Amino acid sequence: MNFKEKYQIKKQYLTNNTKRRSGQLISPKVKFIVAHDTGNAKSTAQNNVSYYERTNNEAYASAHIFVDDKDIIECIPAITSEKPEKAWHVRYNVSKDNELYGFEANDVAVGVEYCYGENINAYESYKRYVWIIAYICYKYNLNPNVSIVGHHLLDPGRKFDPASGLKHSGRTYEQLLKDIVSEYEECGDKELIQKKEKIQLVDSIISNQNNFMETFLNPASKKIYAVGNDGKKHWIFNEESFTAGKNMGLWKENLYEVKSQSDNSYEEGDVLIFVKV
Repeated sequence: MNFKEKYQIKKQYLTNNTKRRSGQLISPKVKFIVAHDTGNAKSTAQNNVSYYERTNNEAYASAHIFVDDKDIIECIPAITSEKPEKAWHVRYNVSKDNELYGFEANDVAVGVEYCYGENINAYESYKRYVWIIAYICYKYNLNPNVSIVGHHLLDPGRKFDPASGLKHSGRTYEQLLKDIVSEYEECGDKELIQKKEKIQLVDSIISNQNNFMETFLNPASKKIYAVGNDGKKHWIFNEESFTAGKNMGLWKENLYEVKSQSDNSYEEGDVLIFVKV
């Protein structure tokens, strides 16, 4: 993965086909991360995973990873498996996850729980928490600037995590987001990060398109643009990028069928560069 392995991730999977772990796969893919805290001061990562296993058929509530000052325990496949599974860490009847990301959190998001309390070294727990979230971003080509959301923002009427847990260690949710970005940049391969950022850009543009994007050639600049539901003109970098977009089903026209058209009425968008990783 070319991501600096500062800590060990312990696999301790919950029993499959239970209320805690259904075995259903995340679909279509991991789209974002929900930052949680356990809400139970002094309870360690091992305490929480053991409790979930003891009560594995008592409730539809779970998370993928628990973090404290000694352990990072993955109890539902998320990062050590190429087939991440769903966990039940956000209520389905809240709407903010759909507004922000277009999906239910349980279907596409990894839930990471922060453990805190008097018997837990806050500094060491926090370092591991930041690292594992940055690692998940790196593994799944997620932009750490926009792909992490606190549970308190998705369910504000009921939840206060992870801001409440972070407060116990003298940190804020806003500081957490900044530290994750820094960790992502520090631990990741710099060249690969640049390629991932280009992929993230293209993914964000594609996700906003429900139909084919219209393509046209500016007669003055001789540049080819694509315009979709966002109403912006996205410059297609070169013929190779145009062909790649065609193969991905982004536009129906072939290169030599693109119509000539002025682009003065469109706001500037992004450059579409399709790269191989």
